Amino acid sequence: MEQARVAVVVEDEEDIRTLLTTVLEQAGFVVHAAANGLEGLDLVRKYDPVVTTLDVNMPGMDGFETAKRIRAVSSTYIVMLTARTEEIDALQGLEAGADDYVAKPFRPRELRARIDAMLRRPRVQGAGPAEPSPAAAAAATLEDTVPTAAGGSSEGWLTHKELSVHPEMRIAMVSGSELELTRSEFDILADLLASGRRVLSKTDLALMLRGERFTGAEFVSDSDARAIEVHMANLRRKLGESPASPRWIETVRGVGYRLTAA
Repeated sequence: MEQARVAVVVEDEEDIRTLLTTVLEQAGFVVHAAANGLEGLDLVRKYDPVVTTLDVNMPGMDGFETAKRIRAVSSTYIVMLTARTEEIDALQGLEAGADDYVAKPFRPRELRARIDAMLRRPRVQGAGPAEPSPAAAAAATLEDTVPTAAGGSSEGWLTHKELSVHPEMRIAMVSGSELELTRSEFDILADLLASGRRVLSKTDLALMLRGERFTGAEFVSDSDARAIEVHMANLRRKLGESPASPRWIETVRGVGYRLTAA
């Protein structure tokens, strides 16, 4: 018998909490709901959900701090829900560990589609500092499979200059040091390295995160495109590079992104 999928809803407004619970139950989840961040954190620890929806504006511990604490103990997919739509808020939410950021009022069908897309992407098993990192677990393998020079690959590695990604092991390294990336940041980086000098548009990357590919009939909203910009800003910050003088990823104005020349 297949084990039921579990979701946690953290929302201080009762009517929205009820709506989210209904949407997730209709999607086949067993749902546990909380009215504040501390209760939500306890539910995540207790039930180990696949998905957690998280309101930003809550009394006491807000959604950003709650997301950080959840991310420290769980690999649950986090979808932040808020009426605040400024880019700085999206940036803060994604930096806190959220996988997606949805503005209120939201359409239940869109929320369910976003969650379905996340579930099609690899989920890191285990969470919290007690679990070994992917790099630690694969240390012996790493010693024997050093990435090749810029633009090459070896034993599953994709490389560009000092930047290396192993999609299957979910490891990203720059100049020999492991990068701590969110799922979305990792997937974007891996897609860019796999594409080489081919330009990937924001639409391409947004569809990739949704588990789709461009056919000409898909719809990508402004919020989807803005989310890609935020992910890219976070990724560049972690890589330690500037868009004005990029070492690894360059912006093709009005088109998208690609790797810099080798």
